[in-house]
Amino acid sequence: MSESSVSAAETPPVPHPLDEAAVEQAVTAALEAFEAADDLEQLKAARLAHTGDRAPIVLANRQIKDLEKDQKKQAGKLLGAARGRIQKALAARTEVLEAEHAERMLAEETVDVTAAPRRRSLGARHPISRLQEKVSDVFTAMGWEIAEGPELESEWFNFDALNFDPDHPAREMQDTFFVEPAEAHLVLRTHTSPVQIRSLLTRKLPVYVLAPGKVFRTDELDATHTPVFHQFEGLAVDKGLTMADLKGTLEHFARAMFGPEAAIRLRPSFFPFTEPSAEMDVWHPHAKGGPQWVEWGGCGMVHPNVLAAAGIKDPEYTGFAFGMGVERTLMFRNEVPDMRDMIEGDIRFSAQFGMEV
Repeated sequence: MSESSVSAAETPPVPHPLDEAAVEQAVTAALEAFEAADDLEQLKAARLAHTGDRAPIVLANRQIKDLEKDQKKQAGKLLGAARGRIQKALAARTEVLEAEHAERMLAEETVDVTAAPRRRSLGARHPISRLQEKVSDVFTAMGWEIAEGPELESEWFNFDALNFDPDHPAREMQDTFFVEPAEAHLVLRTHTSPVQIRSLLTRKLPVYVLAPGKVFRTDELDATHTPVFHQFEGLAVDKGLTMADLKGTLEHFARAMFGPEAAIRLRPSFFPFTEPSAEMDVWHPHAKGGPQWVEWGGCGMVHPNVLAAAGIKDPEYTGFAFGMGVERTLMFRNEVPDMRDMIEGDIRFSAQFGMEV
């Protein structure tokens, strides 16, 4: 392991949000790690260590919510400045290393026009597409249908019909891409849940559909977030469905994805469109670092208000729904540490998965 890789891994402890000396120590460690990186691969390791989900500054920032009200502003100002310095140094070092890399590649890839031609290697389908198809195959084998809906969606389908209150935070600009003019009430869909309503309005009961597709949120691009990503959402509406049916379906799905040793557990949660609602964890028996519980997605029984919005008022009919992210599933199922690798278009990323995800 190179010296820069070691220094990137040896990050300082998590500072208290109000401890200026400790925050400065974390910033200094990040700047030194970036400067010690000799190439883009080493810089990537340093970036994950100092700006990823487990970075000291990031973990310190999460502690702000636990401070007293009068301390939050001071802590936010301190950590905001620290994160700004880290991002500025990272961008500067990235620019230098990318320029060196481009110059080196230009020298290494100089074409000898007198040499015999080389055969071009075959491309590879992207693992996100293949994983999405694998998920679809699991549910079509159970007799479910695959449903689709538009990516440019009516605000009524995306929020109102799914029991989101008019003042729900998810409607705000920091979460949602609104399309002008505002009076058109159009958004880039924030989840594939609108397909639930469209399916219930266009199909006869009972309904069993899986809705895979692309969704959009105003997230910053980093190791675990991207403004454009993929989800798959399941919906079942039939007479007498219960949480037991939901749990059985998800257990079968988990074992199809992670092997026969996989298991699930449900933790109480809240979503506007389900009641009761739960967060679902999956027992990943082959996880890097050993078997462990991993948060996978949300689920629950379809809220009566959602059924009513689709014109279903017969009390005999109940339903359940669930949803997971395709990128997140690929990350922990196939040990992909950085979501940015999925969108850079490098054929080497796709090729390493071969013909099976």
